Amino acid sequence: MSKMKIIQGGVTAPASFKASGVSCGIKASEKKDLAVILSEVPATTSAVFTTNKMAAAPVRFSRCNARNGICRAVVINSGNANACTGLKGEEDAFEMIDKTAEALSIHPQDVIVASTGVIGVPLPMDKVEKGIVDAISLLSKEGHTDAAEAIMTTDTYSKEIAVQFEFRGKTVTIGGMAKGSGMIAPNMATMLAFLTTDINICRTCLRASLTEAVNKSFNMITVDGETSTNDMVAVLASGKAGNEKLILGDDDYNVFQKALNYVATELAKMIVKDGEGTTKFIEIDIKGAKTGKDAKKVAMVIANSNLVKTAFFGEDANWGRIISALGHSGTEIDPETVDIYFDDVQIVKNSIALSFDENKVNEILKNDEIRVIVDLNIGDGKAKVWTCDLSYDYVKINASYRT
Repeated sequence: MSKMKIIQGGVTAPASFKASGVSCGIKASEKKDLAVILSEVPATTSAVFTTNKMAAAPVRFSRCNARNGICRAVVINSGNANACTGLKGEEDAFEMIDKTAEALSIHPQDVIVASTGVIGVPLPMDKVEKGIVDAISLLSKEGHTDAAEAIMTTDTYSKEIAVQFEFRGKTVTIGGMAKGSGMIAPNMATMLAFLTTDINICRTCLRASLTEAVNKSFNMITVDGETSTNDMVAVLASGKAGNEKLILGDDDYNVFQKALNYVATELAKMIVKDGEGTTKFIEIDIKGAKTGKDAKKVAMVIANSNLVKTAFFGEDANWGRIISALGHSGTEIDPETVDIYFDDVQIVKNSIALSFDENKVNEILKNDEIRVIVDLNIGDGKAKVWTCDLSYDYVKINASYRT
């Protein structure tokens, strides 16, 4: 793969994309709360959605529209999830699609809609409709940051990235933005992510690429083990890079895949680092499991353990909590072969504590980022999961989310 470089521009960095973000009054504050992304040409599209059985109306409509494989626009609001709002919620989700399509003179089936925020409250559609018109009037190549800010809820900062690389003699760009801070768990969570690219790619190939990228990134993070009602990741490809069309089975398919994986993983890590009340970003690195599936399961059990997470918040080298989580993970382990490391310091060998340098480990635990390595020593399965600690502020934020 030619050298990939990080550039500015977020979702508007690839050719043929514009974006905007405005404040339309959904939120009590004057913060931005409605965003639009536009592809100036029909974009090959794929998307994945929450597994939550109580999926919100926007998810249900977008699932349907995404099946067409073509998208021209994405409209997103924050501050209100439009979830569990009955027939009114369905009407409102369709109205967001219809209003966007009308203002852009495109077909409603070429619009994806997304919402995030408080569950069970009807959208103030008069404000939303005006916001859509205002956002469309402001669409530009420079609007990527406004759009990234407009999809935030409890996020403390916007999350966007863009990269470029050479592919078949052409410069290809991938951009992305995401939101997420709490209710983050595998199989999507209260997070939204939108990826754009100008590569010329077939629909089947794009679908496969997105599936792999999501499985290696957004489905490998957890803040609190909760899975939400509204979550989606969508990718739009304008084809304007001018490369020969990429199809499945091409020898250089992996060049694009690696770049898409990188963009998705960086956005996923940003979400965890901005987890509600987070003070520590923690990588759980599992090695030596029987299978890769077992490794991921073990990693998630450790990452979602409140006892493990609070120990890291307290900067306590309580490895016993990790061993305990392993024991009830439901995967095959040998209780006499487990090794545990905090960064480069081994603290457990063959499931028994070593005499380690407490001062050095204490210094590691004071860091903002910590790597935990667990080697089960029974196979070749491996997985990496990213999580965070559990702090007092997480409780404060979620105790008063509606107020």
